[in-house]
Amino acid sequence: MKDIFQKVVENMGPLGQYSDKAHGYFTFPKLTGEISPHMEFRGRKLLNWSLNNYLGLANHPEVRKADEEGARQYGLAAPMGARMMSGNSDLHEQLERELAAFVDKEDAVLGNFGYQLMVSTIDALVDRHDVIVYDSESHACIIDGVRLHMGKRFVYKHNDIEDLEKQLQRAQKYIEEVNKGKGGILVLTEGVFGMRGDQGKLKEICELKKKYPFRLFVDDAHGIGILGKTGGGTGQEQGCQHEIDVYFGTFAKAFALIGGFIATNKPIAMYLRYNLRSQIFAKTMPFPLVYGLLKRLELIRKHPEYREKLWEITRALQSGLKEAGFDIGNTNTPVTPVYLSGSIPEATNMVVDLRENYGIFCSMVTYPVIPKGMIILRLIPTAVHTMEDVKYTIDSFKKIVEKLKAGIYKTEEIAKVKVDL
Repeated sequence: MKDIFQKVVENMGPLGQYSDKAHGYFTFPKLTGEISPHMEFRGRKLLNWSLNNYLGLANHPEVRKADEEGARQYGLAAPMGARMMSGNSDLHEQLERELAAFVDKEDAVLGNFGYQLMVSTIDALVDRHDVIVYDSESHACIIDGVRLHMGKRFVYKHNDIEDLEKQLQRAQKYIEEVNKGKGGILVLTEGVFGMRGDQGKLKEICELKKKYPFRLFVDDAHGIGILGKTGGGTGQEQGCQHEIDVYFGTFAKAFALIGGFIATNKPIAMYLRYNLRSQIFAKTMPFPLVYGLLKRLELIRKHPEYREKLWEITRALQSGLKEAGFDIGNTNTPVTPVYLSGSIPEATNMVVDLRENYGIFCSMVTYPVIPKGMIILRLIPTAVHTMEDVKYTIDSFKKIVEKLKAGIYKTEEIAKVKVDL
């Protein structure tokens, strides 16, 4: 028999195995100062492309004022208890009504944390007779929710509608033949895939409803507030919002806060209020967050120019990268992946060079998140970046790629950086 602690220390996991070399620099870095495109990292101000502050609301003066007023008026403790027991309020219900209207649904249910809300909603919607069909590149919160499912599940190739149809046929056959007609089908996908930046093919998925009986659940974390005529999300952008049965939005991206919500019809929303274990058995969202979210939603509705500025920066960054010969994949959203080839040591040396010599901070993605030999430098443009930021970044990327191709970053080990833990 092996001690549990000994087991985990001997196998730190696919990412944790690099913790002794990466912690504090490549992983768990500390960015300080006001949230903006220029923040301090290890005592130096860097151009930052790693924050999901899409609309620049994090330090908007009206947002800061609302956050301060909410904390002053209510304190951080209120309301006490879970919403079902003692933590409900007019303010929480107002936010739910406004969110539902914003995404064109009948009702909405607030959640303290988006990740927990997604996992808990999947758990509440399906039982052992139901079958889940989900996109292969779904976010970890969807994968974890699927893992909780005690019934059958089928995965389809990313954004492959033909394969999705095959899996729907398998799901339907399984229910009819194995479950003897008991159970239904839940299809799970994302509005915007946060790593690649491509939109889920929601319109085409909805078309399949004419042939197969399923309900569609969409995680629109990176679409809410960004896509659509009024910022109502990817379903609005693609003209199929009414066909989405369960819509998830997070506050961690465009809203620059924390938490999330589920929007759906009134009966399902009421069912979820009484069956979401992550909310029933957890303290309600504190008043200052709800107060601040109401202000953020108001600004998103009233100021389309924030989205317009975000897209202006996005178009300039993406078109500039493509003109410079960079591969940014199939992104059609602000998420901007730059695909390169190289080893993990090469990737780390390149990132050190970017940060220490070019003053640019961006996220690096390597194996095991993506296949070996591939590197992604992931850029998140915001409405508060400038054209000067864009030009400088593209010019710098040209230089570091020349070094990568010349073999300057080749080494046998991950770049060593002195980190004070």
